[in-house]
Amino acid sequence: MVEVTLSHILVQLLNGLVLGMLLALIAMGLSLIFGLLDIANFAHGVFYALGAYVGYQVIVLGGNYWIALPVVGIVVAALGLVVEPLNRRFYGEDPAKRGLFTLIFAFALSLALEESIRWTWGALGKKFSPPALLDFVIDLGFFIYPAYRLFVILLGAILTIAVWLFLKKTQVGLIIRAGLQNREMVQVLGIDISKVYTLTYILGVGIAGVAGLAAAPLVGVYPAMGVEIQVPSFVVVVVGGMGSFLGSVVSGIIIGEVATLPVIWEPRVSQVAIYVFMAIMLIAKPGGLFGELER
Repeated sequence: MVEVTLSHILVQLLNGLVLGMLLALIAMGLSLIFGLLDIANFAHGVFYALGAYVGYQVIVLGGNYWIALPVVGIVVAALGLVVEPLNRRFYGEDPAKRGLFTLIFAFALSLALEESIRWTWGALGKKFSPPALLDFVIDLGFFIYPAYRLFVILLGAILTIAVWLFLKKTQVGLIIRAGLQNREMVQVLGIDISKVYTLTYILGVGIAGVAGLAAAPLVGVYPAMGVEIQVPSFVVVVVGGMGSFLGSVVSGIIIGEVATLPVIWEPRVSQVAIYVFMAIMLIAKPGGLFGELER
């Protein structure tokens, strides 16, 4: 048995924070889309994968990671601009029908986009190296740690704060937050709610695309990467509370640690730990950490 030292624990805590930030970025988009549009976007993971592939393509064409960051956000958001109107026919349906229709539509969209990825870039994975500027390790005293992983933590924090400031400090953000609470009242005030729907959707999928690019140097680029991150992301949303921005961030970090720390003792445990944790949380607090049971 490998002796567990303080260094092992600290490294895994940081690894958990890296994973947690990626999950939080994906889950905050899922949470905003569910909170306003009232649809569970089961195709969200494929936008994450597309972000990684678009970033890969930018570098293949002669760009670099720093150029790819904004390009990925713009391209994936633009795709969301095309996809969101296709969901609108379901908005007026009763909850039971809407849930069924959006599930089928999202599943079909996810399959179509994943097959498009395979057709465009091939079924084999692509190697994706960290940017040269961050391809080194930092001595943190007890251990050394890759600089790129620290950058992912920083990037996640910056994006989270930026989205929070957008929601809190801008007029558009105020409208989105009002829509999260009461969509009918926003419409009564004469605001074109369809534009708010579109903005929320492209914001959510754009962030997921950037998260995919951030994850690419850590896990590689391959067609199924979106499917693999989809379920843990929904676990984050459920634990944090459906429709809660704060819940998705806090829950993302917690789930990242829950998934990563058991690896020190038994790697196989980490595969089920987040689902056991979710079950315990739902028994203790059915609405999630910051959600409302009624939603």
